[in-house]
Amino acid sequence: MSQFFQIHPDNPQKRLIANAVQMIRQGAVVAYPTDSAYALGCHLEDKKALDQIRRIRQVDNKHNFTLMCRDLSEIAVYAKVDNASYRILNHNTPGAYTFILPATREVPRRLQHPKRKTIGLRVPDHPVTLALLGELDEPLMSTTLILPGEDMPMTDAEDIRDALERQVDLIIDGGHCGLEPTTVVDMTAEIPHIARAGRGDTAPFEMD
Repeated sequence: MSQFFQIHPDNPQKRLIANAVQMIRQGAVVAYPTDSAYALGCHLEDKKALDQIRRIRQVDNKHNFTLMCRDLSEIAVYAKVDNASYRILNHNTPGAYTFILPATREVPRRLQHPKRKTIGLRVPDHPVTLALLGELDEPLMSTTLILPGEDMPMTDAEDIRDALERQVDLIIDGGHCGLEPTTVVDMTAEIPHIARAGRGDTAPFEMD
């Protein structure tokens, strides 16, 4: 049976954030709110928790996971970012974007795309998510909470509890999130392109 924390979406309670992060460090799988939709997350180094998320989502090792980062300095540790890419990231973070970039050696191989050696990274714009990342002091392994057979992500914590209370360790109720997942921007080529249009504005990446 999962625990259920109600955390204020604008002023997250420090005690609950600290408790949530302690659970993550101990191997918990957590459902938590972001600026686009709810997500599933776990500790970066926890293979058992990652495998549980794969079972919930019913995805294989080709599925692109995302590292939730506090800021651009964390992104630079886990992705190869040239000057042009950095300018793009700087203008569009924080926000509802996932950026696909070449992975550095700091990224565990199991999180990379097995053929392309890439990783998805993003800097969210949500007080609860940022509070979790600040307390954790490292990125959070993450994927959008879309259940098998569904096209849209989950957006309500009570619905998540009904569906997953025996499959995740913690559900954080941070209020309703948006109905769309992030916009995914592939930045592995010279010219970035939209791999998936979502909540983030695509205009900065559209060519004339």
